[in-house]
Amino acid sequence: MTIVYDRTKTVVRRHVAPGEAVPRHPEAVGFAGHYDFDIDVLAAYRPTGKGRVERQVLIVRDHVLSGRSFSSVEEMDAAFAAWVPQRRAQIHKTHREVIGERAARDHAALKPLPPTPYLVAERHLRPVGKDCLVAFGGNLYSVPARRVRPRQLVEIRATKSQIMVHSTAADASGETLLAMHPRAVGRGVRVVEETHWDGLPTGKGRRTTTGDVPQPRSERPLGEEAGPLQALLNRAAATRVEVGRRPLSVYDELTGTRPFTTHPSTRETS
Repeated sequence: MTIVYDRTKTVVRRHVAPGEAVPRHPEAVGFAGHYDFDIDVLAAYRPTGKGRVERQVLIVRDHVLSGRSFSSVEEMDAAFAAWVPQRRAQIHKTHREVIGERAARDHAALKPLPPTPYLVAERHLRPVGKDCLVAFGGNLYSVPARRVRPRQLVEIRATKSQIMVHSTAADASGETLLAMHPRAVGRGVRVVEETHWDGLPTGKGRRTTTGDVPQPRSERPLGEEAGPLQALLNRAAATRVEVGRRPLSVYDELTGTRPFTTHPSTRETS
């Protein structure tokens, strides 16, 4: 039900003063939750809390490796396998039981493993580009255009062979997985699933330049090839009214005032 850990960085995020709550690494918490056990972190300056575990290293070194040489790893493994039954037949000096019998009882008390192993992966936050591609490790990976928006942050979970892109918030069905790709080898690789681009603008509705020389305005037939706004103006009666020009002196005579004291030739301009 409980596994004791030393204050290693893979379990403890930072060291705190004695008596304070130890902040644990979220990946370690997820690992413990998957296998249903509690994490017990050793208190600071307690080297005897795990001494029996580390003692096994010295026992193997003294009883199997010391004074011997091996020509291959297989030969060393065979020597260790021949020594294990002898070790299991001995009586342990702490609990005073036969080691092999105690080991069998301990194994029977263990809970069964879950059907799927815990997936150990790197986790990173990355923004989604306008082309629905996410950059990671110098490569680009596609996500479904209909499920994301540009600049949205997604979580990359990377293993040695796979790249999984997850949303930071679950959808209505509780699912967060957006896409799964094989991890690219090298850099500058685009790993794209074509169906992920469904929903992006294709450019078919965009106006393009044909290269034709536009017809002069004076030669265009009224209301033809002039666009909807020009056709509307051509139909308006106001477009056929001629606007005359009047000198500024006419307005001065009508109002009886002379707002300008400039040279007469200047005021007579229209």
